[in-house]
Amino acid sequence: MSISRSLTSLLLLCLLVLAPMAQAQSTDSEATALLQALAEASYAQKKDVIAEIAGSGDERARGWLDAFANGKLNRIEDSGQFVIVLSNRGRNWTVADALSGESLGEVSRRDLDTIRVNNALRNELDGILSVIDLTVANPDTRLAAARDLRGEVDGPLAERIDRLLQTEANSDVRAALAEALAIYQVGQGEVAAVAVLDGSLNAQARVALNGAAQSDNPELAAAAARALKGIETKLKLNDVAETLYFGLSLGSVLVLAAIGLAITFGVMGVINMAHGELIMLGAYTTWGMQQLLPGQPGLALILSIPAGFLVAALAGIAIERTVIQHLKGRPLETLLATFGVSLMLQQLVRTVISPLNRTVVTPDWMSGSLMINEALSLTLNRLYVIGFALVVFAGLMLIMRRTRLGLDVRAVTQNRTMARSMGIKATKVDILTFGLGSGVAGLAGVALSQLTNVGPNLGQSYIIDSFMVVVFGGVGNLWGTLVAGLSLGTINQILEPWAGAVLAKIVVLVFIILFIQKRPRGLFPQKGRAAEG
Repeated sequence: MSISRSLTSLLLLCLLVLAPMAQAQSTDSEATALLQALAEASYAQKKDVIAEIAGSGDERARGWLDAFANGKLNRIEDSGQFVIVLSNRGRNWTVADALSGESLGEVSRRDLDTIRVNNALRNELDGILSVIDLTVANPDTRLAAARDLRGEVDGPLAERIDRLLQTEANSDVRAALAEALAIYQVGQGEVAAVAVLDGSLNAQARVALNGAAQSDNPELAAAAARALKGIETKLKLNDVAETLYFGLSLGSVLVLAAIGLAITFGVMGVINMAHGELIMLGAYTTWGMQQLLPGQPGLALILSIPAGFLVAALAGIAIERTVIQHLKGRPLETLLATFGVSLMLQQLVRTVISPLNRTVVTPDWMSGSLMINEALSLTLNRLYVIGFALVVFAGLMLIMRRTRLGLDVRAVTQNRTMARSMGIKATKVDILTFGLGSGVAGLAGVALSQLTNVGPNLGQSYIIDSFMVVVFGGVGNLWGTLVAGLSLGTINQILEPWAGAVLAKIVVLVFIILFIQKRPRGLFPQKGRAAEG
C-alpha cells in the first residue's frame, strides 16, 4: 500500500473514531478557529486540520470540506470573514457566510482570498467526504453514505464499519453497511461474506461475486456461483415486472384512446376515423395551456384536463352535426367522410400551429421514478397515467350506471327503435354520446402529452389500436374495453423485445382476427335484441 493510501486510511479511521465523541455542534468561535487553521496551515499540516474538522461532529463540516475541495471556500481579506462562493461568474462573485449560510450578495473577487487546495488533498477529501455522513443524525443521510461505500471499503475502514454495525440502530443503514463490508470481505476471500451478498441486486456486489466465482478456492467459487444464480433469477423477475409495468402503462393509454370510441361506436355504429385527431386536439390543448401559463407546468396540466375534454367534445359535436348525422346507416361513407375530416384537422394544426412536434413540460411531481429496488424503478409519469386512466374509467362507469344519460345511452345501444318508442330522443343521445366519447379522447391526449411529443400525426399512432381494443373487448362494453386495452398493451410489450415493434403489432392483429373468428362479438358481447340481430 502506498504512503498516500496509508495516510488517507489513517485519516478516515481517525474521523470515524473521533466523530461519535462529539456531543454537540461546534460553537461559531470553535468553527472559526478550525477554518482559520485550515487557511493558515501548510499543505502538510492541512491534513491534520481536515481530520479535526471532519471529526468535529459539526453538521456544517461537510459543506466546508466540500467547498474547500472545489476551491469555493474563501475569506474576505478586509474582515477575515469566511465565505462559500455560490457563483463565480464575472468580476463579482455571489457568496454566503460559511458559518450561518446566509447569503451576502455579490463581492468583488479581488476582495476574496481563496483557501488553496492541491490534488493530493483533493484525493484524500474524496475519501473523507464519502464517509463523513455516516456520523450525522439523519438516517437518510447515513443510508446514502453507506450505499456510496459499496466497493470503496479498505482494511482500516472495514474494521470501523464492523464496529458501527454493532451500534447502528437503523435497519436499512445497517444492511447497507453490512453489504459494503461484505463486498470487501468477499474480495479478501472470506466465504462467510458471500451469504450477505446472496440476493443483492447491487452492481458492485455482482462484480465481487463474479470475481469470487473465478477464485482458486473451490468453496468460495461454489458459494459465489450459487449466489450469482439466485441473483440472476431475481433480475429476470424484475425484468418481467418492468415489462408488465410498461405493458400496463401502454394498455392504460389504449384504454383512454379506445373507451370514447367504444361509446360512440356502440351507440351510433359510427366508424369515426377522426377519433385520433380528437386525441391530438387534447394533447395540443395541454401544450397551449402551458403557453398561457409559462413556468407553471403543474397548474397548466391540471387545467388541461377539463380544457382538453371541452375542446375535444366541442370538436366531436361539430363533426357529428356537420358530417355524421347526414350519413347515418351508411357506414362506408361515414368511414370515408371522417377520414377526410381527420386529414383536414391535421392540416389545420400544421397551418395554424406548426408541422413540427411540440414538447410539453412534465411537472416536477410527475418527473423521476419510484425506486422499488436497485434493479426496478417505476417512472412516475407512467404511474400517473395508469391512475388517470382508472379514474376516467370509474367516472364513465358512474355516468353509465347512475345517470339519466347513461340509462338513455344503454337503451339506445341495446335497441334504438324500442328506445325511440319509449320517448327517448335518440338524436339528443347521439349528440351527447358523441360529445362524451370525443371528450374522453381529449383526455387521452392530455395523458399522452406526458409520454411523448405532441405533433399533427399523434392520433394516427393510436386509431388502429383503438379499433382493435373495441372489437376485441366487445363493441360498446366499457369493461371489455378496459380488459382488452390492458391485455393488448401488455401482450404487445412482451412481444416487442424479441419480435420488434412492427412484427409484434402484426402478431397481435393476427391473434385478434383468429379470436374474432371464434367470438365475433368480443370478450364481453352486448346484450339486448339489437345485439342479437
